[in-house]
Amino acid sequence: MKKTYRIKKNKEFQQVFHHGQSFANRQLVLYYLKKKDQSHFRIGLSVSKKIGHAVMRNQIKRYLRQAFHELEDQIQSDYDLVIIARKPTHQMRFHEIKSSLTHVLHKSRLLKKKSRN
Repeated sequence: MKKTYRIKKNKEFQQVFHHGQSFANRQLVLYYLKKKDQSHFRIGLSVSKKIGHAVMRNQIKRYLRQAFHELEDQIQSDYDLVIIARKPTHQMRFHEIKSSLTHVLHKSRLLKKKSRN
């Protein structure tokens, strides 16, 4: 994931938490904030130590980054997104995490409408 696609600073995370909206399912919590001057979305990932050891947390973050990479063309471009992983994610495989992420993005109306050919 390119650096321009990441949220790294605490101030940026807090801005999304306090001014954005949220949607959650059992595995993931999504906070999102519309940014009019952005040409692409940015993501921030948060995986708590309660979920597991460092290897497990890093694996979950890799899965989430890969899922975002595969869904990149479908996500609306002018948003900051923060994903918080919940406890059930430590038992999930990549395709299950991608499906859960797709679900929260769809319910939050952040996926672009598919055009029919």
